[in-house]
Amino acid sequence: MSITRRQFGLSVGSTVLAPSAVAAANPESSSIAWNEPAVVRKVYLATTRVTWPRPDLDVSQEHAEMEARLAEVAQRNARWVRFTGGEVLRVGDNVPAWAAQMGDADAVLVIDLTSGLYPLMPELRKVETPMLLFARPYSGWAYADFAAWRAAGKRVELTSSSDFGDLDYYMPLFRSIRHLRKSKVLVVDQGDQGELARAFTRRFGTEIQALSYSELKAAFNAADPAAARREAESFTRGALKVVEPSRAEIEDSLRFYLAVRSLLQREKANAMTIDCLGGFRRGDLPAYPCVAWSKLNDEGLYGVCEADLLSTMTQLLVTSFCGKPGFVSDPVFDVSRNEVIHAHCVAATCLEGIGGATSPYIIRSHMEDNKGVSMQVLVPASGRVTVAKFAGPEKMLVSTGEACGNVEERRGCRTKLRTRVADARKLFENYSAPLHRVIFFGDYVDRIARLGRLLGYETIAEI
Repeated sequence: MSITRRQFGLSVGSTVLAPSAVAAANPESSSIAWNEPAVVRKVYLATTRVTWPRPDLDVSQEHAEMEARLAEVAQRNARWVRFTGGEVLRVGDNVPAWAAQMGDADAVLVIDLTSGLYPLMPELRKVETPMLLFARPYSGWAYADFAAWRAAGKRVELTSSSDFGDLDYYMPLFRSIRHLRKSKVLVVDQGDQGELARAFTRRFGTEIQALSYSELKAAFNAADPAAARREAESFTRGALKVVEPSRAEIEDSLRFYLAVRSLLQREKANAMTIDCLGGFRRGDLPAYPCVAWSKLNDEGLYGVCEADLLSTMTQLLVTSFCGKPGFVSDPVFDVSRNEVIHAHCVAATCLEGIGGATSPYIIRSHMEDNKGVSMQVLVPASGRVTVAKFAGPEKMLVSTGEACGNVEERRGCRTKLRTRVADARKLFENYSAPLHRVIFFGDYVDRIARLGRLLGYETIAEI
């Protein structure tokens, strides 16, 4: 039986997306919720009769000292979080009233001041907002409860340290929770992805909305040809060279970029994924989106090919805390060299950091039909990379490798990155659909796993 790359890539089940209309807004505005710092609610726990850490502990003074130290944490991490609250809960009856005032908090930072917190724990466990326990040496034993809750699948994480700087590690992860809660993804696909979309929405709060090919075409037709021409001239000047595409094809690609930008603005969305292969083949798309996706990803927005909602959500999760675009790839294995080559016709040019250095690129046609416009990006050829992919909202696949060079080869997609891995044969023999993986420059496996404990997905090492 023959199977297309798209069919293999979408082998996770799905149904209909519910469209919604939203008023226009600038998707890059700092007032957009997905671009805001996380709201983290602080809460302190203390018994009414203190024995540990010492019977003469002044809880009020301890609380004041902790508030001062956490104010320093908040100041260092203002781009990631905004702290609220700071109440001290001392009996179980305090918890429901406190929880009822959670508001728009994305997470809770719990600090235990004493032992003897057992009366508080049953009610605290009922709180559904993700929680991080920050325990200091000689504070209390709340970590035993949190460890048990985590083992049972509750969305909690815990750390114990005398260094308040260790909290800094978690601040970008809190922001990721908000980013997912407040993001909006537009999906253009003739297929049926509603079940998968609803599952992501239930788990992370992300709004996922269907968009039609006719709306894309209307936005393309409305885009200013003169503005597209100027964008095309700038894009061409920045390239090392142009190989296959005509000037008209390049202008259409940049006009498509302007069209997508207008739709994101209209819908207050920050991400879009399209069944580009089927859409272009059927004539539903006036241009391939490869250039548009590269530019959006460079800007801190999200453009993902092949209506791949799993890869889109992976990028939303990881880019939000690491500040680096993802590179969605079709992995190619060479077990003789213990390598995986990651290939695709879409790549951002600032894979080492949004707003940072950009990689050189060559303007090419789309490889699979030699039509339209794509990019061969000469991506960074060294450094650790993280390979990640949601296999549904409950499971994240991860592995790592070392970037070791670009590949110049007529076979395969335009951009090709060679990576050396721990065991290419094991990864190959145990590979699971869907096909795509998303590459991020840097090692983020631990952060992905800790965020998984806060968000309720399982992190699975592929090798």
